Amino acid sequence: MMRRNILLLLMAVLLVSCVKKDPVEAKIDALLAQMTLDEKIGQMNQLTGMGLSDDMKQQIKDGKVGSILNEVDVNIINNLQRIAVEESRLHIPLIFGRDVIHGYKTIFPIPLGQAASWNPATAEAGARVAAREASSVGIRWTFAPMVDVSRDPRWGRIAESCGEDPYMNAVFGAAMVKGFQGDSLSNTTSIAACAKHFAGYGASESGKDYNTTWIPDVQLRDVYLPPFKAAVDAGAATFMCSFNDINGVPSSGNKYLNRDILRDEWKFDGMLVSDWGSIDQLILHGVSENQKDAALKGIEAGVDMDMMGFVYISHIKSLIEEGKVKESFIDETVRNILRLKFRLGLFDHPYATPDTTAFYKPEALAAAKEAAVESAVLLKNNDILPLVGQYKSIAVVGPMADAALEQFGTWSFDAEPAHAITPLKAITDMYGKQYNIIAEPGLTFSRDSNATGIAKAVAAARKADVVLFFAGEEAILSGEAHCRADLDLPGLQNQFMSALKATGKPVVMVVMAGRPLTIENQIKDASAVLFAFHGGTMAGPALADLIFGKAVPSGKLPVTFPRMVGQIPVYYAHKNTGRPASNIVTIDKIPVGVFQTSLGNTSFHLDAGDKPMYPFGYGLSYSTFEYSKVTLSAKTIEKNQTLTAECTVTNTGKYDAKEVVQFYVRDLVASLARPVRELKGFDKVFLKAGESKTVKFEIDASNLGFWHQDKTYYAEPGEFQVWISKDSQSGEPLNFVLK
Repeated sequence: MMRRNILLLLMAVLLVSCVKKDPVEAKIDALLAQMTLDEKIGQMNQLTGMGLSDDMKQQIKDGKVGSILNEVDVNIINNLQRIAVEESRLHIPLIFGRDVIHGYKTIFPIPLGQAASWNPATAEAGARVAAREASSVGIRWTFAPMVDVSRDPRWGRIAESCGEDPYMNAVFGAAMVKGFQGDSLSNTTSIAACAKHFAGYGASESGKDYNTTWIPDVQLRDVYLPPFKAAVDAGAATFMCSFNDINGVPSSGNKYLNRDILRDEWKFDGMLVSDWGSIDQLILHGVSENQKDAALKGIEAGVDMDMMGFVYISHIKSLIEEGKVKESFIDETVRNILRLKFRLGLFDHPYATPDTTAFYKPEALAAAKEAAVESAVLLKNNDILPLVGQYKSIAVVGPMADAALEQFGTWSFDAEPAHAITPLKAITDMYGKQYNIIAEPGLTFSRDSNATGIAKAVAAARKADVVLFFAGEEAILSGEAHCRADLDLPGLQNQFMSALKATGKPVVMVVMAGRPLTIENQIKDASAVLFAFHGGTMAGPALADLIFGKAVPSGKLPVTFPRMVGQIPVYYAHKNTGRPASNIVTIDKIPVGVFQTSLGNTSFHLDAGDKPMYPFGYGLSYSTFEYSKVTLSAKTIEKNQTLTAECTVTNTGKYDAKEVVQFYVRDLVASLARPVRELKGFDKVFLKAGESKTVKFEIDASNLGFWHQDKTYYAEPGEFQVWISKDSQSGEPLNFVLK
């Protein structure tokens, strides 16, 4: 028996010795073995750029910096990198990061706008352009995509998200990861993606940034985590903690999120970075008494790099000396950081090759324009658009008509207004000889409260045959820390619209904004409405093409548009409740002196009913589409079988156009109440006028399941409904049974 055990042991040793170690891991082992504790802690420290200051240079030389963000001068970047790889003891390169969210120089529509395209290829193309431009100056890490499911348009960062749906965020987030990182991270034109903010940030109470969240575990796993899991599956190189607490535990100190789920369940081997100062902010959250305690909680929770918090560099060493942190924790953390640097190829190619031709390439501008075209959503059209020659004079008015900076949207630090083509410029250049263009802004910026210019704009409108009113909000009104309690058009724009309506001229309202706005009355006054979000560098030419019919609107809403703020949160995938809305009587229809119980006692607002202004997935076209009856491959399926749903979509209009065909499912009876609909697929199809195509979707038990209270995911047998429809409120369901 002893001889047999010895033989088995020898065989095991031989087997282990024959297993070839991953070459990157072997390099990390060799480097870690040479590092002092101070050098390890230095890798965990991220600083913001300070140019070529003596302090920065000395810290790099001493191995006290692992990453620098917000440095964009290629000469400074290369100089700092030279110090790291030539003058520091172990020659470990720095990684330079930047918020390259929806473009570096060539700016694409904001992510919420890109999601309105319902075309993931658009998002991938935008991220690829951003990566090529940013990497040319030495930026090899971006803090995007943001895949926070966002159901509150008051929250400024909804602009940076892909909307309210988990599936939509997962698909677009994965596309952006692929675009940023390319076919290989080691390619010098690739930049590391960063899925953020982990997790639940989009559920901030009251739509206020950094605010607390309370998310039951089943909801966290059903709604807020799937986009992050998709990012892991897509190969995202890094993750970022969120600022908020979840159920009282801030993300930067959250072992459950960062270790149990991200590392243990999902097997993520990339790098996790804090948000700006978020480890230090554990003190303000009230879960740490001082910086040392915050550093302890951050490292115990598995946060690898401290972004501008200075808590690791200041306190990790003493925590180890006091026996509160094991050095093996630090080795694990530094391994994640070094792995990223090796995968990026920084040890072999640490320097950027300056390329003055990298920006604004024709193919990049063309892609940005196409993205802006596909991102615009036609909300209303009383047969006025497109403008195809029936008018001789056009008034172009409104504060967003010629606002180059504002059309970029949030997170456009490196954008150059001189390269933006505004709607007024595009319309004048493209159609100035064909039409008499009368330009009068009326308001100089979106919040303008000076009514002097409105009279001039109204006078211009009276001289014209049709009015193009470019309304919306400036870029600074959305994004991080730019939350709004009032979602009306800011400034005097509502009064402006009323004055334009009073002229009797048809008004086409084009809205450029970073979020849904409560513009029900303005929509009623307009003859047509295009919601264009913030469209980026090429927003002007894109809108000109849409307005004059060179392009056909194909965008659909990635988020529900409320009628009024009091409806928020309002989203399509809500629960049915025990008293779903019916027999709705609005406040103006209630008889005087009526008894309390006469209104039916169902779930709606007296002053808003139960429907939003526009539902998730809504969007019109210049063409029209008919959907045939949906057919199913079976009425009953087993758990190991796939169900196919299909229908034929026909372009019944006069324009060749794209239609977003959407696939929804509902679990009718389950152990936990399920949403009235859940998006499970979509397909953007191009159809020539008169053309028909059959669109198919497949689903099985893996797509029909949900998370249960025992932290298991599975589909429950029973009856389900499916829709293939134009939006989240239309279509007729078909039923099937999962055995």
